[in-house]
Amino acid sequence: MVVDELTEEAVDGLFHALADATRRDILRRCAADEHSVSRLAQPYPMTFAAVQKHVAVLERAGLVTKERHGREQLVRSDAGTVARARQALDELETTWRGRVDRMSDLLAEGTEPEGLGPLVGSAQARTLVGPADPPGDLRDA
Repeated sequence: MVVDELTEEAVDGLFHALADATRRDILRRCAADEHSVSRLAQPYPMTFAAVQKHVAVLERAGLVTKERHGREQLVRSDAGTVARARQALDELETTWRGRVDRMSDLLAEGTEPEGLGPLVGSAQARTLVGPADPPGDLRDA
């Protein structure tokens, strides 16, 4: 998948960066206003170096930029990269909605895709839509 000039590797980097709650919080704060790294570090129960590493991950993903301002490095979000991450999610949603709609149509018609044979209750149907029961730890949730 290439999303507005993003490679698969870049999309992976975006979602890796967004997978951490601290990094998402840093991104939210930087979207509202630019902050120095030291100011970003203040509310977190971790070392300054740990926050610097989180900012570096966000910077490698292109979600934030740093600019030296005197002795401080100011961090601000890059709205364009955030928009491209949203576009990647929108493309995935469109793909999956299309698949679900196609399966719904097939089930409503009572027909099967060519070469699959009967779908209802079959292994092919479970392959298309996943297992009927969630894993044990999800059933009890």
